[in-house]
Amino acid sequence: MSLDAFLEPDAGDLLDGVTDAALKQKLLAVVERLQQAAAEYGEGLTFANSLGAEDALLTGLIAEYQPDIQQFVLDTGRLPEETLTLLDRVRQKWPQLRLQAYYPDAAALQSWVTEQGVNAFYRSQELRKACCGVRKLEPLKRALAGRAAWITGLRREQSVTRDQLQYSERDEANGLQKISPLFDWSEAEVWEAIHALKLPYNRLHDQDYPSIGCAPCTRAVNPGDDPRSGRWWWENPETRECGLHQR
Repeated sequence: MSLDAFLEPDAGDLLDGVTDAALKQKLLAVVERLQQAAAEYGEGLTFANSLGAEDALLTGLIAEYQPDIQQFVLDTGRLPEETLTLLDRVRQKWPQLRLQAYYPDAAALQSWVTEQGVNAFYRSQELRKACCGVRKLEPLKRALAGRAAWITGLRREQSVTRDQLQYSERDEANGLQKISPLFDWSEAEVWEAIHALKLPYNRLHDQDYPSIGCAPCTRAVNPGDDPRSGRWWWENPETRECGLHQR
């Protein structure tokens, strides 16, 4: 189906400031992917908004072209202040968005912290994954319950654990379809689009944080380093996933 079948006549408003023809075509392709997903899955579709750079771009496009797509944020209880500030900005800028925050189960979190300690994740990979399980995976299952597909901001270029990523693939771990509209984008293209569209983004990115998660598990990286090297930096690159995106 052609892009014209999805876009309204005035749908170019947000993209008017994009002067690079190649970038504009890539943005239009993402809009088409979003609208095709919405047409296919309807209320069964949700967007996992991590409030990172890729999701800042997707949030702006969804707000302009497909605001009915439900989206969620996983507030782990240890997000950086800059991430929470961005969440507030997004809600104020686009009140039409259907954005819901999910939090860890209070009793489960209290039990885990009491037993293991608040920073147990530094002691072993097993404990780090257990912390992610309480703070991220259990809330994720609630957020995805009853859904048929979810949208992510994953890109192939992000890490060695994602270099085989497809635009749409079966997420067996969660039992639904996973759609990654930016799977074939570069980091430079993401930032070119964010600046061209004047979208709000996490200010930690300006402090050399290309990938942002929980505050104690994220740090700045040196120019030219692997963008994911600031996440769980004490582990091997092949294990630097929290379990949200198992392949």
